[in-house]
Amino acid sequence: MPIIITFFSGVLMGLSTAPISAFYLAWLALIPLWFFTIKTRDYLNQFEDKLTIKSFILNKKTWIALFWGLGYHGLSLFWITGIHPMTWMNFSWFTSLLITIICWLFITFWGALLVTIWSLVIRLFDYLKYRNIYLKNTLINSCSRVIFGVAIWCLLESIWSQGPLWWTSLSYTQSPNNLAILQLSKLSGFSTVTATIVAINGLIAEGIILQSNQFQLNFLHQKKKYLRFNYYNYHSLIIFFISIISLLSLHLYGFFLYKNPVLKSEKNAIIIGIIQGNIPNTIKLYSEGLQKATQSYTIGYKLLAYQGVDLIITPETALPFNWNYIVTNSPLYSEILTHKVPILLGAFGKRNNSYTNSLFSVTGEGKILSRFDKVKLVPLGEYIPFEFILGKVIDRLSPLDNHLKAGDNNQIFKTPFGQAIVGICYESAFSEHFRHQAKIGGEFIITVSNNAHYSEAMPAQHHAQDIIRAIETGKWMARVTNTGYSGIINPRGQTLWISDMNTYQLHQGKIYRSHSRTLYVQWGDWLTKILLLLGIILLYFKIKR
Repeated sequence: MPIIITFFSGVLMGLSTAPISAFYLAWLALIPLWFFTIKTRDYLNQFEDKLTIKSFILNKKTWIALFWGLGYHGLSLFWITGIHPMTWMNFSWFTSLLITIICWLFITFWGALLVTIWSLVIRLFDYLKYRNIYLKNTLINSCSRVIFGVAIWCLLESIWSQGPLWWTSLSYTQSPNNLAILQLSKLSGFSTVTATIVAINGLIAEGIILQSNQFQLNFLHQKKKYLRFNYYNYHSLIIFFISIISLLSLHLYGFFLYKNPVLKSEKNAIIIGIIQGNIPNTIKLYSEGLQKATQSYTIGYKLLAYQGVDLIITPETALPFNWNYIVTNSPLYSEILTHKVPILLGAFGKRNNSYTNSLFSVTGEGKILSRFDKVKLVPLGEYIPFEFILGKVIDRLSPLDNHLKAGDNNQIFKTPFGQAIVGICYESAFSEHFRHQAKIGGEFIITVSNNAHYSEAMPAQHHAQDIIRAIETGKWMARVTNTGYSGIINPRGQTLWISDMNTYQLHQGKIYRSHSRTLYVQWGDWLTKILLLLGIILLYFKIKR
């Protein structure tokens, strides 16, 4: 029964993500996991249990955590199944289904592993505590467990975000609808929001645990019921009170930050033109798609140039050719020379014998001012992990003849209107990628993507990720996509314009350059470091006793 309950609470956490965006569920969905991780069937006899590595790891609580992770990550990442069918890549329908299921299960289990490790660490922390303290300092024990649990969760998310597979931070359950709490990401990045969610859930769960323990102790000590009742219920009420006050005060503080006016000056304004080409992936890299892309972006460029925009932006690999081919063969290049409006053009770059997924900053004279090569490539789709082992087996998962090379982390992307922060598709999930560019002088954000090969839930979540990136850095953002959810976002996370799905759209809008830096841009994720320091101090005193 606990496994079933926690699995469905993980599903509830998944429902808090876009496009359903029931963000309020995230403030409750972690409670069953916390409760069943800490609470034992026999509260008194737990102190006599002998700890062995096998019994500790294969404990029922490990499976409880795993199933919560499967529920959350399985639902929130279900959009990846939208890659099926891949018959346009010459896979059979059944082979396409098999590949899709394997990919979905792999990334789901990878996310669930984070939750499982968290459960093991927090249980070990709890075991050490209870070996030395016998029902004393209940309130302190509960609060210290919350601090340690929050620290470990934030640490694990930080570690996961350094790897190639990262998307489902608890923070993005609050985007796009809970903009008040998302303002906290200005302080220490997405971990601030994650820490808040885990802390509130943990405090409520600890209050429930105390009530549960009280009930059991009352049953075992009926003659002393009046003594026990006041002691444990008093601490439980204090914890509930702390959780409610914390939740309200953090939202009020976030709302205060949200209501602060966005500073903007017309001298820093950039009138941008967005082209959403709407080229399906089923034809994108074949003759029909190449011809349609060339026509769509050439016509779109001309129309926006006539409207007097300052800068035109296209999606990721809008023209799936290398730059030299575009110069010699594309009518778009001729239009650039004619109308002299700068363009940020998504195309393929060349590096030695490999290609790069790149965004080119092209001046009105048709010269490359700057180029940004995608840093965070999509595993299997854009490169093959452990290629010397897996290359021959899964090479066909990428429609490209040659796999892509990742760009350098220290790229600077210049435009005729200042230095930009660039995120190409999958990079929107990587907070540090944007922070670094903002710290070295980025004045506004441009994200370009092509989500045509996934279900509609994916662009909704991609948009939610970009909202957090805009808030974290305090920058204006233009996001340009191939098939939908192109948009303009201000530094408070408000979406000022958003495109329709699966339509060809042109849009003229305005973003602003900004030289300001948030606390997160300046100092990075300092909150996780402080939480870890507190966790180490708590651990020291437990072991010392």
